[in-house]
Amino acid sequence: MRNAFADEMTQLVDADPRLVLLSGDIGNRLFDRYKEKAPDRFYNCGVAEANMMGVAAGLGMNGFRPVVYTITPFTTTRCFEQIRVDVCYHESPVIIVGTGAGLSYAQLGPTHHSLEDIAILRTLPGMAVLCPCDPLEVRACLRSALKREGPTYIRLGKKGEPELHSTIPTLEIGKAITMRPGDDVCLVGTGNVVSVALEAAEDLKNHGIAVRIENFHSVKPLDESRLSELVEKYKVIGIIEEHSKIGGLYSAISEWQSDRMDGGTRLLSFSLADEFIHRVGTQQQARERAKLTAADISCALREAL
Repeated sequence: MRNAFADEMTQLVDADPRLVLLSGDIGNRLFDRYKEKAPDRFYNCGVAEANMMGVAAGLGMNGFRPVVYTITPFTTTRCFEQIRVDVCYHESPVIIVGTGAGLSYAQLGPTHHSLEDIAILRTLPGMAVLCPCDPLEVRACLRSALKREGPTYIRLGKKGEPELHSTIPTLEIGKAITMRPGDDVCLVGTGNVVSVALEAAEDLKNHGIAVRIENFHSVKPLDESRLSELVEKYKVIGIIEEHSKIGGLYSAISEWQSDRMDGGTRLLSFSLADEFIHRVGTQQQARERAKLTAADISCALREAL
């Protein structure tokens, strides 16, 4: 995902003279081609993320299109006040990119885990929250974010994510993408665990269960018309995200459902528990401990049905 982001930024910098990239002392070689094209529109702000966010807000208020990039906890929780006051309060069109979100940096421990970023950023007025599922969708999300007038958060994985689309999708913020049809049960996913949802669908197919996969790349705004369609059709909907159960996509959909006063559809959350992960290991090992694998999801949906 991060390679796709860097390449897309490099392609876009020629077309948009307003584009500026700010990095928090990360990705220096990753952006070599970008810097060759636009050396005066790249700023390594060092390990001073709060200052970097303030600089980005000022650039956005003066006609530029700043894109802020660093590891997710350091571009979200570390400088939340600056995002809230400098960026969102002033409606500055800053694009905040967090790389290595969720458990992508599982081997580096809790300082590098980001399981609350969706929760905190979707509370901010005017902020859009996007979670692309693969490298091709990263490109589409970045293009769509540049069309917005307000701030946008784009949540990336790290590297090695499989391509789930055959081409760069036509993507509209606030509109979900159906990845797979199915009439028996629905799985709604966001971010790089959409691939896990697709694996679970294949397993459930072997049990005679047809699973529909909905990709909610846009957590805020939600695709409410698609949700209305889903709760009318399915008695069970599973929601999968590499994020805490509190405040993420499951919470957003539950809030929407509560406002409708419609309890006819059962929502199942496949997410992380409300606790820190103290054991260090790979991303896959962390997912296994959290029961966030295709096998776990398949088993839970069979029981629910």
